[in-house]
Amino acid sequence: MKKLPVFTLGVEEEYQIIDPVTRDLRSHLSKIVDGAKIILNEQVKAEMHQSVVEVGTNICNSVNDAKNEIKFLRSKIVELADKQDLIVGGAGTHPFSKWQDQPITDDPRYHDIVNELQDAARSNLIFGMHCHVGIENREIGLQLMNQATYFLPHIFALSTNSPFWEGRQTGYKSFRTKVFDKFPRTGLPEYFDSVGSYENYLETLVKTNCIDNPKKIWWDLRLHPFYNTIEFRICDMCLTVDETICIVAIIQAIVAKLYKLNMNNTSFNIYRLALIKENKFRAARYGIDNNMIDFGLQKEVETKMLILELLDFIDDVVDELGSREDINYVHKILKNGTGADKQLAVFEETGDLCRVVDFITGEFTKGL
Repeated sequence: MKKLPVFTLGVEEEYQIIDPVTRDLRSHLSKIVDGAKIILNEQVKAEMHQSVVEVGTNICNSVNDAKNEIKFLRSKIVELADKQDLIVGGAGTHPFSKWQDQPITDDPRYHDIVNELQDAARSNLIFGMHCHVGIENREIGLQLMNQATYFLPHIFALSTNSPFWEGRQTGYKSFRTKVFDKFPRTGLPEYFDSVGSYENYLETLVKTNCIDNPKKIWWDLRLHPFYNTIEFRICDMCLTVDETICIVAIIQAIVAKLYKLNMNNTSFNIYRLALIKENKFRAARYGIDNNMIDFGLQKEVETKMLILELLDFIDDVVDELGSREDINYVHKILKNGTGADKQLAVFEETGDLCRVVDFITGEFTKGL
């Protein structure tokens, strides 16, 4: 059997910086980022809102490497926040913070986005987890992007962790995606038959002043314009390291399995975006509860069953990737619920969104 190539990983997480007294989001006045840059260089950066810190791993050769990096990054940001009398949390939205109260980072890039998108940008107070998977050949990367799109709702359902928005229980397991939908060039990725046609699309947008650089394609999955990676951008920010790494391991395994099929001249079915959108909506609304659609069978199937079928689909690559233990954590998510389910359980028990914030910040350091 031909060995799989190394599918390198890069993981980005966006953290909430929180006032321990009010439990509201609070600007760290770039002190955390400035302090982190001394130790972490380019692995940490400010985001559009001053109460957000984004971290990114180095290029990792395995899921285990990524896990160690995420643990280290979470620990360092907690340490630096503590010096400013602040705490850190991981969730797709803050339970009650109002975007109107959150200052924008003083940076020309963010001023330009706010100037163009106005309140759609100002209100974009959301937190995600992005995962890059390295693919040297961009033509193969594009084909894998087209095929992996089918699995985005399954991955997304496992990550759902934003049931509250501005103090309201939204009825969604992930309201983050509903907030982000206001941006242009978001949602599921378009289908492209070649890298040439993809790059032609990007060039057209730049040439016609729709965008000033190709990174302003904010799809749920994209062939990265500058790196040889495909970047999964659909996930909510996870509560714990274990959840993040479980999802990262599943993403890597999906890419590896699709690559293996392609190398054996067996490609995965490409389904219409209009159909996949139905599953994405169900994942946002219900998380891992309720049903999604099995398009092959053309019927509704329990989402948890579809996730178990996904585990069967990737099973023959996970040992070679060395990620079985991390992927097996998915059974705990299926049993105990996603971040959204846990937040809702705390709120149901206490009726107090401050207690929900305490839960989020408590989970952030679990397993570090």
